[in-house]
Amino acid sequence: MYKLAIFDMDGTILNTIDDLADCCNYICSKYGFPLHTVDQIKSFVGNGIPRLMRRALPSDIDDELFDKLLSEYIEYYGQHCNEKTAPYEGIVECIKNIRRAGVKVAVNTNKVQDAAEELCNIYFPDMFDCIMGSRPGIPPKPDPKGLYEILKEMNISKQEACVPGAACFIGDSDVDLQTGLNSGFDFIGVDWGFRGKDFLIRNGAEVVVMNAEELQQKIL
Repeated sequence: MYKLAIFDMDGTILNTIDDLADCCNYICSKYGFPLHTVDQIKSFVGNGIPRLMRRALPSDIDDELFDKLLSEYIEYYGQHCNEKTAPYEGIVECIKNIRRAGVKVAVNTNKVQDAAEELCNIYFPDMFDCIMGSRPGIPPKPDPKGLYEILKEMNISKQEACVPGAACFIGDSDVDLQTGLNSGFDFIGVDWGFRGKDFLIRNGAEVVVMNAEELQQKIL
């Protein structure tokens, strides 16, 4: 049984893609830029909001305009991040069950801290020991610093966490896979997110689960 399970958010515990796409297209529409399909937005996410917006906006806009639109997106998403978002099937029960078994659980996401905390409070109240979102001084995944900050807050040494079978990072994307590899934690991929099993396996994932029940069994 793992002692610590750290979850990615978007595409892993919450299906947030429709709200991400709607908010992105709101900014694009407001300024007369091309809109994007949900599948396109899926390919844009994973490296944090600035990279999402860089990919969604025309490449020739200047830095001043980009910073303005990024700020508008963050504000707008903060107000509309919970209109179509929902947990994936079985994931709430999975987290409750592994907590009951004694596993510490946390979230590490590139989503801004306020939005990450709001969504966890709505869908996973009092279920996570630590929520690590985007904040000053914490580079986005695949940098593992967010995972290491979680260890500090939970008083777990990096040496202890990097023993095989001690701590795992759970995610749905190549960014999450690389984060797990960079951290030294075990990585568990999930099929139901924004990339899928075949993509994760092609990119080097050794473990991919197909549903929340299988994830629970793997953690325990």
